[in-house]
Amino acid sequence: MLAHIKDIAKEAGKGGYAVGAFNVHNLETVLGVAHAALKAKSPAIIQVSEGAIKYMGLKPVTHIVSTVAKNVAASVPIALHLDHGKTFDSVFECISAGFTSVHIDASHLPLDENIKLTQQVVELARSKNVWVQGEVGAMVGGHGEVGKKKIEIPKAKLVEVVNFAKQTKVDAIAAAIGTAHGVFANEDIDLELLYEIKKALKIPFVLHGGSGIPDVKIKKAIKQGVNIINIGTDIKVAFSHTLINTCIKNKKETDPRILLTPSIQAVEEVVIKKMELFGSAGQVDLKDIKT
Repeated sequence: MLAHIKDIAKEAGKGGYAVGAFNVHNLETVLGVAHAALKAKSPAIIQVSEGAIKYMGLKPVTHIVSTVAKNVAASVPIALHLDHGKTFDSVFECISAGFTSVHIDASHLPLDENIKLTQQVVELARSKNVWVQGEVGAMVGGHGEVGKKKIEIPKAKLVEVVNFAKQTKVDAIAAAIGTAHGVFANEDIDLELLYEIKKALKIPFVLHGGSGIPDVKIKKAIKQGVNIINIGTDIKVAFSHTLINTCIKNKKETDPRILLTPSIQAVEEVVIKKMELFGSAGQVDLKDIKT
């Protein structure tokens, strides 16, 4: 069922677990996340990037997620979120389309300009009952990028994160604390920086770049107050590698459904494992629901 992300995040905070925000790219990845949420009895955030919207179309992806949430995963909370919206216009379009949560990522701009743009988005969103995530400290790498080591993974400054959050009044904060988009050997979570941010700010913290981090660090970060964890690369890799292998083994197959079904299942398996790791699995009571 469609749910507001603020309600999902509130329950996660009360329960001491984190909710996965999973990047989707097509109908099949949406189905994989929805199936996983149902089987794991877990809430989920389905998020799309500007690239995914360009590929699928804003109205189609909005309707696909809404329809799947209402019908395939009717008994678990599913929120629709914009990931890394770079401009006011892209955020405005998603809010108008019915998103309950948007991420305005102006972290590539000077801090004062980041604050100004984020303030404009917050002002718009407040009137529409939409949740806003802001970001300080640009994340390096890219979803689907896998390498041995990034030359440098920058971190945000505590004072800038705190000032940004207080001036913009965002509902959730994302900050560079040692992770990267993609999977790299030198990724890490600066738990001390995370602790200081959470001590200073009483709003949900969103961990970006969750795909390349060891499970033990993820669990420690959740204990220190991480409420939402973004997963993109693991989904891309699982879907694509499975599809490639399926096509190689079935070179004469002409039914796309047969070729794509294993990839849906691969995404489902990855997402279930993440939900179990994050502690969100089993948080939804399905005793009265026949599955």
